[in-house]
Amino acid sequence: MDSGVIEGGLNVTLTIRLLMHGKEVGSIIGKKGESVKKMREESGARINISEGNCPERIITLAGPTTAIFKAFSMIIEKLEEDISSSMTNSTATSKPPVTLRIVVPASQCGSLIGKGGCKIKEIRESTGAQVQVAGDMLPNSTERAITIAGTPQSIIECVKQICVVMLEVSSPPKGVTIPYRPKPSGSPVIFAGGQSSSASISPQLTKLHQLAMQQSPFPMAPSSQGFQGGMDASAQTSSHEMTIPNDLIGCIIGRQGAKINEIRQMSGAQIKIANPVEGSADRQVTITGSPASISLAEYLINASLCSFPPHLPSQP
Repeated sequence: MDSGVIEGGLNVTLTIRLLMHGKEVGSIIGKKGESVKKMREESGARINISEGNCPERIITLAGPTTAIFKAFSMIIEKLEEDISSSMTNSTATSKPPVTLRIVVPASQCGSLIGKGGCKIKEIRESTGAQVQVAGDMLPNSTERAITIAGTPQSIIECVKQICVVMLEVSSPPKGVTIPYRPKPSGSPVIFAGGQSSSASISPQLTKLHQLAMQQSPFPMAPSSQGFQGGMDASAQTSSHEMTIPNDLIGCIIGRQGAKINEIRQMSGAQIKIANPVEGSADRQVTITGSPASISLAEYLINASLCSFPPHLPSQP
């Protein structure tokens, strides 16, 4: 793709989130922060690096597209330099490709992959980069990692094309996006399915649970155990039923069940949708789990319904 298409046609404010290992981040920061300071000054982009003491860290690039891709190019060049310098004393005969990961909302991955994988195939063929979209969401988030490998130029071109898809009006993020935040090494992590050996809870999930308790139009059992109890497999299990209009049931199931699986993973609750009953305009949805898991599942279901136009009953 011609870079003018991005710079001219999509000259908007953009945010790209990169997921990197600590060693790579150290190289990008440079001695006393000189390297990242130079990148900020020369590109004009805002470059934010998540807190240290984690095996992985998030680098966020924000600003106009021209500034973003200048900063992105400088990061790729630095990674390429590191590979070249590591080859100096190496016995390897071929230089490995530059590899990096970007993080995107899971709800946009379908648009990026395309029907039958046609979009991702087109991006691979036109840029020459290898692109792999992770099947699972990153722990404690509603985001997925996209791994890109190739020459610096093919990676830059590939990310530009991914950004074009992400910015399309037809494929905005749906529902609540909980960003991935790497955990310090040795710290317990709660996975998207809600399983953990610890009561360490991310601020995003706690906040989401509070929203669920406040905003859901459905009555919910208050949890004296709070959200931590909800993530504990030994917490008291109960069931709750919701009634969803037939016309809207597709909004919470999603294409090939993607949305309902995402809600199950995020909340840790079991969700069963009853078969349609003849003569009924509604479907019964049964949610089973701890009080916190149920309320979170309800909130996510309501968020999915709210992202669609309200159901209008047909006139008699």
